[in-house]
Amino acid sequence: MAGTGPTISVDAAGLRVVIVAGLWHDAITDGLIAGAIRVLEASNAEFSLVRVPGSFELPVTCKVALDSGADAVIALGVIIRGGTPHFDFVSNAATDGLTRVALDAGKPVGFGVLTLDDEQQGLDRAGLPGSKEDKGAEAASAALATALVLRELRGHIG
Repeated sequence: MAGTGPTISVDAAGLRVVIVAGLWHDAITDGLIAGAIRVLEASNAEFSLVRVPGSFELPVTCKVALDSGADAVIALGVIIRGGTPHFDFVSNAATDGLTRVALDAGKPVGFGVLTLDDEQQGLDRAGLPGSKEDKGAEAASAALATALVLRELRGHIG
């Protein structure tokens, strides 16, 4: 797969991570989940998966996971543009909410929420056979790498 992001490989043994994924658009979401799981397994992180109705529910669920002891969360969702402003409202709420959760918790939120014009864009980014990118794997890699940086900073500063 030809992605544009960095390749990040880490040993995350001892990190507890929760994947939080929406239920919409199964083929795309299942690809995102599979990519995240591949990265988490390769990094030796402990992880679990929870499913929520949609992308709007990602922030509150991620907050509870972090408040309950997770070192990082990976938020995975699919929002496809339609003919109403619903797309903009849900996209903005998910993005703003997840940013707030990360800042309030001081813990990383891997951002794997795809905002798409059509289903094909999602299939191209879901890490499936023939996909150009693997956004689930990228979100997991970013969350793990950031969790390790934060752990190091907390151990060396102060």
